[in-house]
Amino acid sequence: MRAYRVAYDGRAYHGFQRQPDVDTVEGRLLSALARLGVCERGEVPPGYAAAGRTDAGVSARAQTVAFDAPAWLSPTAFNGELPDDVRAWASADVPDDFHATHDATERAYTYYLYAPRGERGDGADGDGGRAARFDDGRWADAVDALAGEHDFHNLTTDDDGTVRAVDIEWTREGDVLVVRFAAGGFCRQLVRRLVGLAAAVGRGTASRSRIDRVLSPDPVSGPDGVAPAPPEPLVLTDVTYPDVRFTVDEDAAASARAAFEARRGRALAIARVAGHLSDGL
Repeated sequence: MRAYRVAYDGRAYHGFQRQPDVDTVEGRLLSALARLGVCERGEVPPGYAAAGRTDAGVSARAQTVAFDAPAWLSPTAFNGELPDDVRAWASADVPDDFHATHDATERAYTYYLYAPRGERGDGADGDGGRAARFDDGRWADAVDALAGEHDFHNLTTDDDGTVRAVDIEWTREGDVLVVRFAAGGFCRQLVRRLVGLAAAVGRGTASRSRIDRVLSPDPVSGPDGVAPAPPEPLVLTDVTYPDVRFTVDEDAAASARAAFEARRGRALAIARVAGHLSDGL
């Protein structure tokens, strides 16, 4: 068995998990393995599992997949059949009973929230941009209230497994809040809804008491529910396996850096166009 670290820009994909008739990251991985002769088309290799699922538009730096792989399948060889926005970059030999989902002890996500001080925000709380001025103090109070162990049943579409202990850390880098979430596992859309709720408090479009209501045992649904923040600023940044030591494939990592740097350049150029339009009106 071998485990692989995989990075991807998820903006063009309908999430990680393979689905019929739509393009997904896992679909690309499995198609590449089929072309390499590791498994049959439409099948998965023996022992295959992934660390977790990411939503449509969400990216990853350390998604992890493991399966019974031939000795020659290095990350570089894997990348030979993958698109530029999906890159394997490290690998590790693991025991035959290793399971990429169940053996992970912690998962970490990072959300990049555009929240200029004293400016209107980006509408990440689902208010369509009708947001008050962002206040870091209100935001910090909201984050403190949401961190720790809670029943997050009002912040996910999951019906069970909603009690989670979530660690939240954040720093400000100019106009962007860099928010790191860590837990043993996450309910569906939990991180994005945590961001949406805390951002609404930070902008003053929701009160601090709103958090107490959402964390209470009573259901909150319909127009009173919390909408998830946009998926594109979210990245799966780490998955922890205490007994696994990954070896970076330097050629694969260099190829990945070049591919993602090119994508960053294109994104910056598009951002400059939006800035030109905004500044010129």
